[in-house]
Amino acid sequence: MVALSFKGQFAAPILAGTKRQTVRVQRKRPPRAGEPIQLYVGMRTKHCRKIMPDPICTEVCLIMITVDADHPELIAGITFDNRTHLGNVAIERFAVADGFAASEGTSARRAMGNFWMRHHGAGQFIGHVIRWEPN
Repeated sequence: MVALSFKGQFAAPILAGTKRQTVRVQRKRPPRAGEPIQLYVGMRTKHCRKIMPDPICTEVCLIMITVDADHPELIAGITFDNRTHLGNVAIERFAVADGFAASEGTSARRAMGNFWMRHHGAGQFIGHVIRWEPN
């Protein structure tokens, strides 16, 4: 079983069921569709807590996210399995599904881009998107 740790800001959307996916770096053994996964906040700290009962992984696919250094506040592109490229509207939907909210004057895509710049920097990120359904 694979355990995933999340920043505190994502616990509420996970519990509400609006965030049912996460983007992660490639790992030796990603979860497999059909198996339970564990979702935590604060793993490896004394404040660690399980977010919800173990949901079931429904899909794992390769993802490439591009952040343009000239426009770092936006996600410039998202590609799945080296063949499906998302357009602007689909990137906005993806950002919402990934737990980012649009706020006054800011799109979910921009919120995701700002988060991505803080944690990953500009350029290309290659990893997996992991999706689940509550158990």
